[in-house]
Amino acid sequence: MSEAPARRKPNDQPALLDTELEHLPPELRWCEWMARVEAVIFAANEPVTRSVLARVVGKNCNIELIIDDIRAELAGRPYELVAVAGGWQHRTKKVFGDVIHAAFGTAAGQGTKELSQAEALVLMCIAYFQPITRGELSSFFGKEVSRDLIGVLRAQELIASGPRSPQPGAPYTYVTTKTFLSQFGLDTLRQLPDFEALEDAGLLSKEKLLAGDIPDGLANREDEGDAVEDQMS
Repeated sequence: MSEAPARRKPNDQPALLDTELEHLPPELRWCEWMARVEAVIFAANEPVTRSVLARVVGKNCNIELIIDDIRAELAGRPYELVAVAGGWQHRTKKVFGDVIHAAFGTAAGQGTKELSQAEALVLMCIAYFQPITRGELSSFFGKEVSRDLIGVLRAQELIASGPRSPQPGAPYTYVTTKTFLSQFGLDTLRQLPDFEALEDAGLLSKEKLLAGDIPDGLANREDEGDAVEDQMS
């Protein structure tokens, strides 16, 4: 009497994925790679990096060309494949932002709290001048930047603690995160518009910022001082 085949245990390693697909003709192999890449990106809830995608395609597969071909296939769809935060992600096209807002009450797929003008200005300065301390931010604006405001940006994972500053007391610095890049549709910080472009567009006046011409809301009504600044960072 022959023995029944052994059942696969839950902790057994899965069979190795055939990534090279050498048994397929080139055209079908390429189509399969495209399908795999799109499936992985579609299943992820954050941008998917090149190193992750490389796990499901052949070692000689050009991932950029795969992405280009997927984008071409999505040309007539209401969503697209975008490069953000060092990876790729499916996103609804901006032209459908009002539709998404009408359906769900939020902007195109985003459920995060809208930033106040003061929060947005501080985030902008961190993005451009990182790594930067809270004290340096306060000096830049000419008024105290509160820990509460920094906490709002940290709670939304738009900023994080950077390296300690060489200043006396070694205060924490702040830097932007991958969530920041993803939130604003940027692949890298190099895509931030430069100050001159913002000034030319009338969106920013460095002179007004340095003169303290900014909205209220940067400081707490009762600030506790800097003695224990950012100890919980």
